Amino acid sequence: MTPPQTIGKYSIERLVGRGGMSIVYQAIDPTIHRTVALKVVDKLLLDDNERNIVLERFKYEAQAAGRLIHPRIVTIFEYGEDERHAFIAMELIRGDSVHELLLRDHQPPLERVRDVVLPLLDALEYSHSQGVTHRDIKPSNILIGPQGEVKVTDFGIARIESSALTQYGLVVGTPFYMSPEQCMGEDTDPRTDVYSAGVIAYELLTGRRPFPGKGSNASVMREVLDNTAPNPSEFNARLTGQMDYVIQKALAKRPEDRYQSSRELADDFRLAIEDCVRSATLAASAPTTVETPQPGISADMLSLARRVRLPPIEGGDLASDFTLPAASALPDTPTSDQPKAKILFVDDEERILNALKSIFRNRYHVFTATSGDQAFEFLQKFRVHLIVSDQRMPGMLGVELLRRAKELSPNTVRILLTGYSDLASIVGSINEGEVYRFINKPWNNQDIQGIVAEAVAIGIELADTSVSTGPPPEKMDEAILVVDPAQSYKRAIDELFGDSYHVVHVASLADALVVMQSRAVAVIIADIGPAQAEETAAFKLLKQEHPEILSIVLTDASDSELVIELINEAQIFRFLNKPLNYKLLKGHVQAALSRYLAFKQAPALVKQHKVSSADKLRASNLGRVLLDKIKRLRNFLPGFK
Repeated sequence: MTPPQTIGKYSIERLVGRGGMSIVYQAIDPTIHRTVALKVVDKLLLDDNERNIVLERFKYEAQAAGRLIHPRIVTIFEYGEDERHAFIAMELIRGDSVHELLLRDHQPPLERVRDVVLPLLDALEYSHSQGVTHRDIKPSNILIGPQGEVKVTDFGIARIESSALTQYGLVVGTPFYMSPEQCMGEDTDPRTDVYSAGVIAYELLTGRRPFPGKGSNASVMREVLDNTAPNPSEFNARLTGQMDYVIQKALAKRPEDRYQSSRELADDFRLAIEDCVRSATLAASAPTTVETPQPGISADMLSLARRVRLPPIEGGDLASDFTLPAASALPDTPTSDQPKAKILFVDDEERILNALKSIFRNRYHVFTATSGDQAFEFLQKFRVHLIVSDQRMPGMLGVELLRRAKELSPNTVRILLTGYSDLASIVGSINEGEVYRFINKPWNNQDIQGIVAEAVAIGIELADTSVSTGPPPEKMDEAILVVDPAQSYKRAIDELFGDSYHVVHVASLADALVVMQSRAVAVIIADIGPAQAEETAAFKLLKQEHPEILSIVLTDASDSELVIELINEAQIFRFLNKPLNYKLLKGHVQAALSRYLAFKQAPALVKQHKVSSADKLRASNLGRVLLDKIKRLRNFLPGFK
């Protein structure tokens, strides 16, 4: 069809593109000689039944985007109508979209991904601050100018806070990029755009969509609602576990489990992408042969050590400023002359580090680091009994830091310290870093001293214990016990593990305690809800009496306090959100079986999973009943008890 010569006052130059209901032309504003993109709806092509709603929504797009003045958002100049057309005149971007970028390069360089995702999140943060949720963030709606500038466009189904144009129950969006709440036709808010931005980041990082579907919109929406996306690192070796954590949190099914703002996602994505770039650079520049480390420490480590103030050591003349002239200045393990344990605190806030040093320096050798890199350099040189890391720091999340610390120093006890109760990060700290405890800021001095004392005692005892990191046993006498009230997972779990291990299914933890009186159990997989007090109490008491049993909890609970309680008082080995990702479940169970095998080889390792007795719980009526059952259980590891 031949384009019209003019629409309204605009002179049409060429066709730029077509959408579902609209056409975009390059046009000239003859009054001020400005080139614009003219988005046009032809009224004559609309059915009578749809004309009013289409035109209303088209005008609404102009209103939504027109109130947004931001360098990352396409500027709207004018809305207008003539006898045949409705049109929006807007800024013309001479470049490609992210969709076209992906067609050319399905896995762009990490720096290119960063330069798209962070400006996108910046635009969304501004849009949300103005009360506008886009609701159709997808690659074709993100434009890239000739200088690499990123611009968000097409607010055709945006929602303005004061508007009731979009009705509850109306499904709007593009299925591949729609959030679960959009698929359900539920109400939306800025967290909907956070989800869509997470999908785009996933696609840019991996070259594939997290939920590709099977050829129909309905299948895509089912996957969005029911499935968990594979970790991005499965498709791109340049990505780290930190990036997996960030993307999975952005794609959380429930809005309350996601990042609560584009700014939060941007902060963590920036850390993660920098970590990926750094790791990829180090891998590319790594020598082909490994040289034996030379004695001594770097200037940075000397500077770090000189900042640490310690009391005089008994029998020595060490001053309050503790320096490290050589590696031998710190023995690898405590001796009778040097009984104090070594603790490494990692936090980017000096006031936090100073507070922690003031609490602990009279009892322990206290070292501090303000970044993950400093912490790793220290761990490579010296063995510490305990590492306590903050969660949110420039350069690296605490979850990732503790995961790497586990690899560098598996016998070091790990504690996560954080100032916010974010469920995804809490779960990540357990599943990735296997933390011993979770401590909130601000802390109670008496509580933190007690937790640190327990952790240090374990760290000292495990200092010379050999840790097995081998694969899970192919066969074992001990059972996998599945607590599944609705029998929802029986078939799938039997298919995963039934050929190699004894799998026993029960309806409740009370039934599980009966089974365990006659059968040794290595791993418990338990489906628990947010308000099952008896199950929570049973987990705590079972761990007090039998820390060798490893528990994996399946839950859809959003209560971070419950999860923290289970971490600190029941030492849950892994958490897995419902609906289940069976690939993740298999990995968690295999890790638990490997750990149980290590317990059998070195029973002292169990001490890292032991929890303190809760006298109040044990003295309660419920506690006495549960303890009576638990004390009838057979000892699973004779070398331990």
